[in-house]
Parts: sequence; structure tokens; C-alpha cells
Amino acid sequence: MAYTMIEVSPRDTRLLAQADALLAREGLTRDRNLDYICAACDEELRAVATGSCFGNTLRCFAVDRGHQGEGLLNLVLTHLTEVQYARGNFRLFLCTKASTAKFFEALGFYEVARVEGTLVFMENRRDGFSGYLRELGKKRREGRSAAIVMNANPFTLGHQYLVETAAKACDTLHLFLVSEEASLVPFRVRKRLVQEGTAHLPNVVLHDGGPYIISAATFPSYFLEDGDAVIEGHARLDLAVFVKIAEALGISIRFAGQEPTSHVTGIYNRLMSAGLPKAGIACEIIPRKEMGGEPVSASVVRRLLQEGRLEEIRPLTPPSTYAYFASPEAAPVLERIRKAGNVAHY
Repeated sequence: MAYTMIEVSPRDTRLLAQADALLAREGLTRDRNLDYICAACDEELRAVATGSCFGNTLRCFAVDRGHQGEGLLNLVLTHLTEVQYARGNFRLFLCTKASTAKFFEALGFYEVARVEGTLVFMENRRDGFSGYLRELGKKRREGRSAAIVMNANPFTLGHQYLVETAAKACDTLHLFLVSEEASLVPFRVRKRLVQEGTAHLPNVVLHDGGPYIISAATFPSYFLEDGDAVIEGHARLDLAVFVKIAEALGISIRFAGQEPTSHVTGIYNRLMSAGLPKAGIACEIIPRKEMGGEPVSASVVRRLLQEGRLEEIRPLTPPSTYAYFASPEAAPVLERIRKAGNVAHY
């Protein structure tokens, strides 16, 4: 039988319902955050297989059980890959159930990490993650190594305090900066402010997070509004990837800042505190730096910038961060922040 690939419009309630039914029969639900949905349809335009995209990730695959063995997964995957290539995305990632990972392996995807019994994270490059680990391994140092992962949107005295505290407790501190371009402050600016704000700490090694640490591939819930169950699944996956990164660098402890306001980060910290010790990695949550009885927060800095209260960020940020936002160079970023709706981090 010949099948036709169709892009499913968000307004096409009939095909969406059929795609949702296919997913439900596999114990899945459609992600709330997708930018492309397709369906393989039979001659009567009934959906018999489906798949979707978000950014450079592929997700939400399902094939009607009555049509399995007909090459429909390959058809859907090929179609989505063509869509991604047309967008300029050639490095692709997907998450799938542990029970179906073997089918994607047969179609050219390679395992990066898994959450045992539930999720497998895969990519379309044979040497992608292993090559990344080899490059990281070149920065491995003797002595006690620790890690911090931060977004620094933007870099505040709270971030600086966390880095300084962690750096005192180890010989080498590997600082991974989230490089996903999903923040109000661009990555190149965040990286520069982190470099300037930690330049006095010689044992800090800065790394770009890339696609493997808190990215749209490993942890999309960090950037999107999702339900708690979805957030937890993504957090467990991101931590499974981190464990392999820690092995490459000899990291024995991960530090994180206490999170009283961000719901997503609060869940992540809870799972990290419970899960990392099982992998032989200690986890220490550092109380937040306070000023005037309130925690120093990047979301407060963003709100002050949004309201045009530049001078009020001075006591909350290192001199280099304040100097950047006070300079003409920051005008486009400030305009972006002013036009944003809610500048708080969920």
C-alpha cells in the first residue's frame, strides 16, 4: 500500500486526534511544545504513523500496530530528517522509549545515554558524544574535580558567590555554561560576563554546555512550560548524560545553588541530590547569597533591567556585568528584555 506524508496543521483537529490516538496506544502523549507534526496517511487519509520535531530534536513517534513491519517508522523518520535538513539542522537528537531504541539504531541513530527502563537519548552522529567526551578528557586534571552548570542569564553576584564557594572546595572546578540560545541574554554575552566575573579564580575551567548539558535536546523543560512528570523525565535524562561527562573529567562532586523561586530548577535539584550519589558523585546545594534579606537572583536583575532601573542592578552584579549593561553595546539586549513579557524563569 502507498502512504502519503502530510504535515499536520495545529488547526487540523481530525488528523491531530488520530495522531494523538496513535501515541496513546503506545503509552505516549503529544508534547505540548512542537514546531512540526507529520502523519503517514493511507489512501483514505487516515493517519497510520506520526512523528514530530522541536528545534533539532525528533520526537513523538508512533506506528499503528496493524501496520507495523511496513517500513512506516523509516518513512516518518526520513521525512522529518528532510524537514530538519531543509531548516539547516544536520545534527539531530531524539528521545525514545527503551523498548524501541533498537529500531532507531537500525535507522542510523546512536545511543548517548539512557534512563534505565524508560528513556533513551540518541543522536545521528556515530562519534558525536564519544568525540565530545574525548575532547573533554583533554581538560582532565589531577586532584579533586567538581562541576557547576549554570545559565547565568545574566551573571550576578549570586552566581559569583556559588563559583567562589565551589572553587575553594576543589582543585579544579569545571563550569559548564548552558549554550542554548533560549535566554534573553545571548550566549556570547553570558559567556563573556562569566569569564570576566570568574577571571580571579585560576582553578575554574569554563566549558560550553553544547547539545549535551541542559539543552533543548536533553532538557527542553528548562526552557518551556511543561508538567511536572515531563520535567522529571527530562531532568533524569540530563543527569544521565552528566554522569558520563563526569566520568570523562573525573568529577566527584557537583555544586548547585539553592533554588527557592524556579519550579523547574527546584525539581532538578531534588532529583540531582537523590540521583548523583547513586553514581558515586556527591551533590552539594549551596545556600543562595542574600542581600537585604532576599536572595540575589538573575530574574530580579532582568526585571530591574526591563523596568529601566539600571542603577539598581549595581549592588546585585559584578562590576563587569554592570559595566556591560551600562554600555551602548547592551542596547539591543536591553530592548529585547524590555519587550519580553514575563522575565522570570519558570
